Amino acid sequence: MSSTKYDVIVLGSGPGGYVAAIRAAQLGLKTAVVEAAELGGICLNWGCIPTKALIKSAQVFEYIHHAEDYGIKVKGAEVDFTAMVKRSRDVAGGMSKGIQFLLKKNKIDQLLGWGKVQPGKKIEVEDSEGKKTVYSADHIIIATGGRARELPAVKIDNEKIIGYRKAMVLEKKPEKMVVVGSGAIGVEFAYVYSSIGTEVTIVEFMDRIVPNEDEEVSKALEKIYKKNGLKIMTSTEVTAVDTKGKGCKVTVKDKKGAETVIECDVVLSAVGVVSNVENIGLEDVGILVERGKIKTDEYYRTNMPGYYAIGDVTTGPALAHVASAEGIICVEKIANHHPEPLDYNNIPGCTYCIPEISSVGYTEAKAKEAGYEVKVGKFPFSASGKASAAGAKDGFVKLVFDAKYGELLGAHMIGANVTEMIAEIVAIRKLETTGMDLIKTVHPHPTMSEAIMEAAAQAYGEVIHL
Repeated sequence: MSSTKYDVIVLGSGPGGYVAAIRAAQLGLKTAVVEAAELGGICLNWGCIPTKALIKSAQVFEYIHHAEDYGIKVKGAEVDFTAMVKRSRDVAGGMSKGIQFLLKKNKIDQLLGWGKVQPGKKIEVEDSEGKKTVYSADHIIIATGGRARELPAVKIDNEKIIGYRKAMVLEKKPEKMVVVGSGAIGVEFAYVYSSIGTEVTIVEFMDRIVPNEDEEVSKALEKIYKKNGLKIMTSTEVTAVDTKGKGCKVTVKDKKGAETVIECDVVLSAVGVVSNVENIGLEDVGILVERGKIKTDEYYRTNMPGYYAIGDVTTGPALAHVASAEGIICVEKIANHHPEPLDYNNIPGCTYCIPEISSVGYTEAKAKEAGYEVKVGKFPFSASGKASAAGAKDGFVKLVFDAKYGELLGAHMIGANVTEMIAEIVAIRKLETTGMDLIKTVHPHPTMSEAIMEAAAQAYGEVIHL
């Protein structure tokens, strides 16, 4: 075993890890990243980026399928599923190479292998040939991310019962698919496969799909999905999956206890993620883990001095942009800067199904539960000139204000490109802008973003285009 000393070593190179490493290097700290797989982590290689590439392919096919709605005739269009998957992998591969470039540019050492934290601010890295090397640092940041969660009745075998990784690289398009779970992963893959001709059934344990969203958003997406031919079963759980035959027989039970058997080619388990906290040495160091998450303070310090944790291994939302923000705050605190703790009630959430969903802050129900008297404004895209011109009239913008002070408590959008619109709301909330300020902020015409101004105006009885 040899030994090398750093200021900062980051365990994991996902959107938390590589961002933390780059920021550390920018601040003059000698930095290394430990990675056992592809640079960029799950998000870049098996999550955020390749799924968006698949969604775009599905959307292009959907455009072609409805070309006559735009005055264009197209004949003979068909899905080349293999090519669609290849494009997705190529996009991910290109981005991973980009991370490698950024690490080299910032003079960050890449330590390839399986890393385990050790007492005394050390990390042991075992490479692919079994060689172990110990590195030490003044500060060690754990950013090992997460993986697909499994249900007892839906054990992933990556043949007939698959997780999100396998869903991106199937050898052929399934004729029938059951999607278990309707969070972001579930509804995104449901859109991709249904758009290219797979018969999709979504099974959701809660009483509505995308259950973390505002109730009106959930209802709107369910209506659109059903109109597009997807089957949706809410308040339903999967009790068994029989994979003995050619396909799968999925037994589901509703809240009344009635059982139904659904036959399909493949089952996609999309019931969230669990943290990668096993086999990385936490017990050896004495780092505290509670309910499968590493416990940290507001600057991501664990109970053991010199050890930190960010991203999906901590209690915050399992989102790439959260991990990146946490990484920057963590490193700036290490460098004796004075970063503000992250405001977890002002974190945007985006779901890239079609139509897209984005949200931030309180839902209407949660705001009322918190004791606020609220004003609610809602503007449908059916009244938007840009949406009509684009042939994308589904959805709306909904804003929730504190009636007393005009504070924007939350925003909830469903529609075309709304994931590009939510940042305006995040900035408005960060700056503590009131509803009346938003109404008086001139928005360009024609744009989808006008709906934000109009929704604010509707809440205060000043809406023009309704």
